[in-house]
Amino acid sequence: MIQRLTVADWLSLAALFWAWVGAVLFVQGEVNWGIVAVLGGFVFDKLDGYYAREHGTPSSFGRQIDSFIDIFTYLVSAALVYHVAMRPHWIASAVVGFVVLMFGGLRLIRHNDEGFVGDGDTSYYHGTTVVHTHLVVLVNYFLLQFVPFWNGWVAGLTIVAVCPLMTSEYKAPKTDNAHFLVAVGGAVTVALCLGLELGIV
Repeated sequence: MIQRLTVADWLSLAALFWAWVGAVLFVQGEVNWGIVAVLGGFVFDKLDGYYAREHGTPSSFGRQIDSFIDIFTYLVSAALVYHVAMRPHWIASAVVGFVVLMFGGLRLIRHNDEGFVGDGDTSYYHGTTVVHTHLVVLVNYFLLQFVPFWNGWVAGLTIVAVCPLMTSEYKAPKTDNAHFLVAVGGAVTVALCLGLELGIV
């Protein structure tokens, strides 16, 4: 099986490595550094698809590897951020984590089964993506740091509310503009994490 792995697949596995580094940092209470590590995994997750398209190596096998790793890069890490940094009670953490993993897992299964939804020259994801959900978790983390009235209960309700959108009929466009916005969001996230860690903000 190892011989079947392409360069794109190894890039996906690099994303898994950084997702695991992030998980280790989360459980050690190093939330900001954990987020930065997971965003490193996000970079490799984007590189694998780019490499596969540019070199003509996309495959069903590669897509399944990518989806498997997305579970850890976006879903498990999101659940851990809530559990370590935002939970008001362990029951809230159990519920929020389960909802994130359940709807996110179903969303990835559907994507493997259906692929992208086409509409002219634009491809769409069927439902919001695991990246969108991960972003909502990060926004709640920063709101908890900077907004006095924000708390773990409100954060949990917000996260639970958006999770079903991953299995909805919404079409999330896959465009260069969307990728640019995600890149900007990632840069802002790293800056905020470093600012919090260094006591600048």
